[in-house]
Amino acid sequence: MHSASAGQQPQARNTGTDLKAGTPRSVPALLQVRELTKDFDVSRPWLNRMIERSPRQLLRAVDHISFEIERGETLSLVGESGCGKSTVARLICGLYAPTDGSIRFDGVDLATITKRSDMLAVRRRFQMIFQDPYASLNPRWSVERIIAEPIRSHAIVKGDAAIRERVAKLLSDVGMAPSDARKYPHEFSGGQRQRISIARALSSSAEFLVCDEPTSALDVSVQAQILNLMKDLQREHGLTYLFISHNLAVVSHISTRVGVMYLGRIVEIAPTKTLFQRPLHPYTRMLESAIPDITMSGKARTPVAGEVPNPLNPPTGCTFNPRCPFAREKCRVDRPELLPFDGARVACHGVHEGWVPVEVVRQAPDHLA
Repeated sequence: MHSASAGQQPQARNTGTDLKAGTPRSVPALLQVRELTKDFDVSRPWLNRMIERSPRQLLRAVDHISFEIERGETLSLVGESGCGKSTVARLICGLYAPTDGSIRFDGVDLATITKRSDMLAVRRRFQMIFQDPYASLNPRWSVERIIAEPIRSHAIVKGDAAIRERVAKLLSDVGMAPSDARKYPHEFSGGQRQRISIARALSSSAEFLVCDEPTSALDVSVQAQILNLMKDLQREHGLTYLFISHNLAVVSHISTRVGVMYLGRIVEIAPTKTLFQRPLHPYTRMLESAIPDITMSGKARTPVAGEVPNPLNPPTGCTFNPRCPFAREKCRVDRPELLPFDGARVACHGVHEGWVPVEVVRQAPDHLA
């Protein structure tokens, strides 16, 4: 994966206030997420609760997170399993309904759209790429029918000949032969299936792709091919990505900015180069310490200690405090907010108040230099 080129540089941030200059922006970001929250009811059946006199139990998978994604950039959300990153992806795509908060796409609040025709017009502009390409492809359909389904549903082009021509073009764009359109998913490798999934996502002329761990089920060499393909398509088509992953080494190759999630909240968000050179939050530092050091530098490493707390009973204050080597009493009482800090945003009392040392811990990877 070291051959992957650097991702596109972000355009000027267009809404709210610029982190560095503090100047207002006029053009809205493509995606704006504000105070997004999702609770799942994990209570026992009603009769059991009545007999046992037990209350309902709600699991907060996403806890009041906010972020923006500009046109043409890639924001990656990373974190351990169960941190809520995939739930965020499903909320944005409409697979889950949010408990609270808002999602605005190109200035339109998705919750205010009532007409099915209006919703379809918006949904056509963004698609999702799933983790397991075989599970997300209908094994009974040919590749041509799989890719053509969004084209027909949204009436992108009409006529069988025109549809076949578009399918062939899409297959060529993702590095496959037009003759593959007659085959079925089981005839392809995992990497080829993921290319088919990407072609299907692009078939509706989407401009925003939500990528839910699209490379985690693939071999390392195939991961590099898919990442390079996605970056090439981003340059050619002006695509915008939300990239979900648990692997910081992977997101370093594709991201413009990286957000680190822990137990449903974003604890740090920064430009990719900044986050790798100078991670601020203790959790981010632990995640980076888990990246294999192929240079054998011998530098001290801080392993990720402990387990993620039970989300049904999260710790008070900062939810990372039971695992944090810098935790103080304030961390156990007051929940830190995600606040600006020298070109990034971080939710850590110690960083903002100065008792957690801030230093450059490593040189940026070659492709980010």
